Amino acid sequence: MHTVVERELELNLVLSPERSIPVPAKLVYRTDEPYAVHITFHVGSDSPVNWTFARELLVEGVFRPCGQGDVRVWPTKVDGRSVVCMALSSPDGDALLEASAPIVSAWLERTLRAVAPGAESERLGIDDALSELLTPTPGDDWWLHGPWPSDESPEGHGA
Repeated sequence: MHTVVERELELNLVLSPERSIPVPAKLVYRTDEPYAVHITFHVGSDSPVNWTFARELLVEGVFRPCGQGDVRVWPTKVDGRSVVCMALSSPDGDALLEASAPIVSAWLERTLRAVAPGAESERLGIDDALSELLTPTPGDDWWLHGPWPSDESPEGHGA
């Protein structure tokens, strides 16, 4: 049984130091993908934009600047409000988004209650899946007794 932790919120897309526009978004965390968080922008539009990155990056970014490359996250104050900034880069362009730090923090707390930090690998079920894959079933030995030619050549024949 997998749990999904969702939160709809409004982000601000920063166009310039003086101008930003609201963008409806949704944060999604799934316990069957315990290391990842998903953010969908332009929710309800014909062309939603999805980003996936490490939950750990967002958790750390609430407290201190982190990340490099395509996703960078850091806390700051805007007009006296605590916000989490996310700088996203892709071949299609760059975006700077601001989210309410209290809303993001509360959502992250819910994800951390669903899967504690350090317990993510247990949720992946890799050991169970490997065990299931490697457990012989009654039909697995049919090929051992099948009409297959021997790999061994008779004495004196072969290379």
